[in-house]
Amino acid sequence: MHAILSHPALIDCRRLFLRDYEIYINIGVHDFEKRAEQRVILNVDLYIPLAMNTPTHDQLNEVVDYDFMRETIKEIAAKGHIQLQETFCDEIVTAMLAHPKVLAARVSTSKPDVYPDCHSVGVEVFRIKQ
Repeated sequence: MHAILSHPALIDCRRLFLRDYEIYINIGVHDFEKRAEQRVILNVDLYIPLAMNTPTHDQLNEVVDYDFMRETIKEIAAKGHIQLQETFCDEIVTAMLAHPKVLAARVSTSKPDVYPDCHSVGVEVFRIKQ
């Protein structure tokens, strides 16, 4: 992920992040995954140009509110059963990039309770607006 930070489009950006956000959702393709909600851990990085995210009056409306990340994820999860983490991740990153101040976004999801012999399984996506 460190290579992303050296991308020329991200020069003069502020990185906002949401770490280890835990939710329970209906996700998965296997029968055992469809019986109940599963725990999913999300991490989000938003890259916002400093010119659009540097407060001059110390006011919330001058920056991207952290609640935007959490509430957007909740809304997507509330739509109903999701088959794939890839689909969930793609929907979240698309919604993050829809914010007019966000230039780039990285989203990862992981399911920590699927297999007993590993910490988690997951997916990550990074996108920059064109």
